[in-house]
Amino acid sequence: MDAYPENPRTNVLSIITLVTSILGFAIVPIILGHISLGQIRRTQEQGRVMAIIGLVIGYLTLLGYLIATAVAVIIFVNHGMSGA
Repeated sequence: MDAYPENPRTNVLSIITLVTSILGFAIVPIILGHISLGQIRRTQEQGRVMAIIGLVIGYLTLLGYLIATAVAVIIFVNHGMSGA
């Protein structure tokens, strides 16, 4: 009998999800986060919290990009209509 219990492996996609979300990607961590959560559910690996944090950051990043794009379009349209 081993003195130490075997540590379950950490899901690699959950690590990649967290890293890519911190780097500012939006779509990649969202897709990989959902895939990793499914894998974690099936395999009982570690990394669920990392996947969830990566998903939250990914969705917030996507929201920020969408807001920035909408603001840029509004500014462009308003500036273009002013004739300046």
